[in-house]
Amino acid sequence: MNLSIGRRILLGFFAVTVVIVALGLYALEQIGAVRDTTDAIVRRDMTVLRQIDDLGNEARDLGLLRRTAVIALLTQAQGRPARTDDTVAAWRQTATQIENRLATTIQLATEYRAYSATAERVASWDRIAAATADVQRAFREVRSLGEAQFAAIAKQDVAAVDARNDEITRLQAPFLEGIKNLRTLLDGGMALGQRAAQEVYDRSRLSIYLTLAAAVVLAILVTWLISRAVVRPLETVMAFVERVGGGDLSGQLAVGGRDEIGQLASTLNTMVAGLSDLARTNRAATTDLNAAAAEIRASAQEQAASVEQQFAAVQETAATVDEITHSGAQISKRATEVITTAQATAQTSRQGLRAVSDTAKAMDAIREQAEAVAGNIVSLSEKTQTIGDIIETVNDISERT
Repeated sequence: MNLSIGRRILLGFFAVTVVIVALGLYALEQIGAVRDTTDAIVRRDMTVLRQIDDLGNEARDLGLLRRTAVIALLTQAQGRPARTDDTVAAWRQTATQIENRLATTIQLATEYRAYSATAERVASWDRIAAATADVQRAFREVRSLGEAQFAAIAKQDVAAVDARNDEITRLQAPFLEGIKNLRTLLDGGMALGQRAAQEVYDRSRLSIYLTLAAAVVLAILVTWLISRAVVRPLETVMAFVERVGGGDLSGQLAVGGRDEIGQLASTLNTMVAGLSDLARTNRAATTDLNAAAAEIRASAQEQAASVEQQFAAVQETAATVDEITHSGAQISKRATEVITTAQATAQTSRQGLRAVSDTAKAMDAIREQAEAVAGNIVSLSEKTQTIGDIIETVNDISERT
């Protein structure tokens, strides 16, 4: 998947939220189903229960009305006034109500059978319907004998009335027992209904627990997916960054997607590659610098030796300059003496010129002596020029040094 981390997290929380909402809706639906099932069971059972209770009351009323009519007939037979018409009418109305109620009970049992939640409830309604049908047949026999007895009452036939009385009593016992049996069957059906409601509740609770377990599993799965897609790659990236921070530039991150972590891994790989190149460049530059430093050190050592040699040469040159200076001073002194002598000679020459006329030999001697002195002067001037050149050379060497 090429989804971003943010979208993966949002998708995971959205899935968990959807499951929780679905769980809530399902729980509400199950609770509603349990409530509806319980209400339906209670409503149906209570409807049939009212029918059976009313049936039992009407059956007792029917027996009382019949006995009242018989007592009225016997009273009339003894010559005392008594009315039986109202009692017979009430008996027939009650009998009709009982007939209708039995038919309604059978109809309700058949109808509720189709909506029963369990097979036990279906069998229970079948038993109630069958028992109601038996009660209906027994009641019809009782009603038929009662009508025959009321016909004998209308004819004032006391013997016939008395003859029917025992038979009606005998048939009425199964009828009343059948009503009691209906109540017992209904109680059993109500117990089954309660059990069915409990089963529905248990199934609903189990389904809610299973849905909760599925939600927990989904949450764990989403957490695992987020951990796999986000946490573990981040831990790998952090470990790689720690190694890089420690100076290890030899590793590379595996780029496993186009999400933010994949882009981060690619960027870190590029950065580490750049740092590796920079480190290699620095190592090469350091090697070159070390070589240059070694060369500079050797050159400095050579220059130091040369300086020492030059210093020795300068010292020798200084000594030579001192000697030359001393010699120059002597030469200058001699030149001064020569100049003084020349001046004296010149004066003597002037005096000799005055005395030219005195003696030719003295003139020649003086001329020869003057020429010798002039040669000495020229030689001394050349030497003085040479000494100046040497001094200038020594000064130039001293400045260069």
